[in-house]
Amino acid sequence: MDSAYTKIFSGSTIMAGRIANELHAAGIEAVIKDEAESARLAGFASSMLGNADIYVNKDEVDRSRHIVEGIVKDSE
Repeated sequence: MDSAYTKIFSGSTIMAGRIANELHAAGIEAVIKDEAESARLAGFASSMLGNADIYVNKDEVDRSRHIVEGIVKDSE
């Protein structure tokens, strides 16, 4: 099954939140996938603590990557 979404970031949940906020401000709908939080809410443990992935619609990948690169560069 082919997804309409593409992963554009994988890293800390804090950075993922910041990136998602910037993407939303630019009018881009971002989906955060946090395996540890999903497991916690389901009553399970996870070894992926502190990591999250961000997905965006394939049509917005180029704009999104530009924003992500700028945020990551600023945080270094």
